[in-house]
Amino acid sequence: MNRHEKINYVEFPSRDLAATKAFFTAAFGWTFVDYGPQYTAFSDQGLDGGFYQAELAANTELGSALIVLYSDSLEATQAKVEQAGGTVVKPIFSFPGGRRFQFTEPSGNELAVWSDK
Repeated sequence: MNRHEKINYVEFPSRDLAATKAFFTAAFGWTFVDYGPQYTAFSDQGLDGGFYQAELAANTELGSALIVLYSDSLEATQAKVEQAGGTVVKPIFSFPGGRRFQFTEPSGNELAVWSDK
């Protein structure tokens, strides 16, 4: 549902759209709709968004916002991320309110997964 002046959509760069799609499909079960050869969109993942072909990557060391997913089972999600070809860049650590890890997907975009369990 579109809500006035609320965050509605997020876009990421992708060096390799096929690898990015394969990773998110394998790790999280996401599905995609292609809009031409240089853009693919996902929906129903808490926030809709897409990936566009570019030689860039969203990385917190370069000032990018960090997109954080939630998991009921942090260790199981980390295993799925690694099995799908993701690279853990910050292993599971505790913070007030929970635990999380940060990873990059095959095109270099950095995301995190957290849990309060």
